[in-house]
Amino acid sequence: MSGGQADAAHLHALAVDIAREAGDLAKLRRSVGVSLAATKSTLADIVTEADREVEDLIRARLTAERPGDGFLGEESEADASVTGVTWVVDPIDGTVNYAYGIPSYSVSIAAVQGPALPDEWVSLAAAVYAPALGELFSAWRGGGARQDERSLHVTTEIPAGALLATGFGYDPATHDGDLQTVRSVMPIARDLRRGGSAALDLAYVAAGRLDGYFERGLKPWDHAAGALLVEEAGGRVSRLDTFSSRPMLIAGGIEAHDRLSAILA
Repeated sequence: MSGGQADAAHLHALAVDIAREAGDLAKLRRSVGVSLAATKSTLADIVTEADREVEDLIRARLTAERPGDGFLGEESEADASVTGVTWVVDPIDGTVNYAYGIPSYSVSIAAVQGPALPDEWVSLAAAVYAPALGELFSAWRGGGARQDERSLHVTTEIPAGALLATGFGYDPATHDGDLQTVRSVMPIARDLRRGGSAALDLAYVAAGRLDGYFERGLKPWDHAAGALLVEEAGGRVSRLDTFSSRPMLIAGGIEAHDRLSAILA
């Protein structure tokens, strides 16, 4: 194993360990929060508190294990890196699912090299953990992708049409455009899924449970870990319209990715 791969493998092991701990905390706070919301607070407040608490745990673990690394998270201020490595974190990806008790939410943790910008960094390691489902997906650069100890591989053929997934932004003003995008890809689709967690959708592409995924307006922490999973499982990930405020991310096996790109580019 080369030095670069050894470093990535070490970052991977740390990401997996922290993702499990953080996910278990998120799951616990969800079960406790439902009871608290009925007596002391609103469920929205509990979800917000859980988001922050989980991110605080992740940041504290990383600071203790790797002082000097950068940090880019959804819920807190970014820290610049002095080591060249930055951690890109979504503490609870799929917060609406989390709030409603739908188990499709995840903790997403990625380590990247270079600037904290998706088109400039090199992804090194990733972990996506869905604690309510008991599933952990992970990868490191050059080391492949896996679910626990099982190697993952994207689908390679879509003779019956592609099983695709997508997501919609929270701004109602964007929904008409998102629906038009869905209409444009349906001729190549076998069916469409709307899971609610971009990180899990990407993990499912890596696992071959979905053929492809597309969505506009994702933030870096939404796709940092999932994109590496797809690439290390043999797939392809592209970002289009990166000059806009809502770039398009496309991921899939090579055939599904290229057919989506031909339509959406």
